[in-house]
Amino acid sequence: MREVAVVAFAQTRHTGHDEGLSEPELIAPVIEEVKRASGLSRFGFTCSGSCDYLAGAPFSFVSALDAVGAWPPISESHVEMDAAWALYEAWVRLQHGDVDSALVYGFGKSSLTDVREVMTLQLDPYYLAPLGLDQVSYAALQASALGAPEAELREIARRRRAEGRANPFALHLPDPPDDDPYQVRPLRAADVAPPTDGAAAVVLAAGDLVRRIAERPAWITGIAHRAEPHYLGMRDLSRSASAADAARAAGVGKGPVDVAELHTQFSHEEIILREALGLSEDVVINPSGGPLAANPVMATGLIRVGEAARRVMDGAAARAVGHAASGPCLQQNLVTVMEG
Repeated sequence: MREVAVVAFAQTRHTGHDEGLSEPELIAPVIEEVKRASGLSRFGFTCSGSCDYLAGAPFSFVSALDAVGAWPPISESHVEMDAAWALYEAWVRLQHGDVDSALVYGFGKSSLTDVREVMTLQLDPYYLAPLGLDQVSYAALQASALGAPEAELREIARRRRAEGRANPFALHLPDPPDDDPYQVRPLRAADVAPPTDGAAAVVLAAGDLVRRIAERPAWITGIAHRAEPHYLGMRDLSRSASAADAARAAGVGKGPVDVAELHTQFSHEEIILREALGLSEDVVINPSGGPLAANPVMATGLIRVGEAARRVMDGAAARAVGHAASGPCLQQNLVTVMEG
């Protein structure tokens, strides 16, 4: 297995409203930042993650390439999902051995649409979409199956918002009010990740290049993706078998974990994922505030990997986990383990 590390990470200062920026304008600053941080101006491979449904246009990632620059020609790919999976593709590409660096980025503007409606359109068109249920409704089914006390969910939401206020890149959301309205029982408004516009970028490097350009890289010592059935009736919603399988395959339990950044778009998911990944009570969860403090769809999972890597690179953590999820009720899970 070829050694690969995260050597640079950047993200936008996320907003809960449209600031009038096009996708290239949103992406360009973070790409320039990771170029400066890594010292690289060109990359052996480039991969992005975005969603045509969210942008409301086919092949929306093509226009976003203006932020990268396609001349001289580049080797480029794209995933129609969270950019954490673009990072996974880039990691696989670096295993081939013919290139030593990769640029990964993701972006999304939730302010221009109704994310609940968009994600419903991506469900199975025969059995799930006709039901008219959206991602929040499905999440509420999962929260009910878990049966966690609402007071515990409220505390998770309060804590993540407080941490988000200390994060200059997250939305500065107030503590949930006592009369916080339900979106779908038992989930209240603060239990659901807020609409967010933003982007993020990561640079991966391999082998000797890592040692030349990075003083303290975040070495990827394990990475794995697992999925389970799309149909909720075939799954135990109170747990996440795919997250547990991915964690085992990535080697989460092979050593102590200092920090874990989890892709929790709903407060109850933190409880499920902590158990699935086998994280003890002394593991710091989502010190950035996580998705409950900022959720730029299609970049959120990549940001979890980037935030975990950042803490390894700055010496705050010796071993960290970045997690990304996709699909209804934690259907797909990608787990990345990084060490200093």
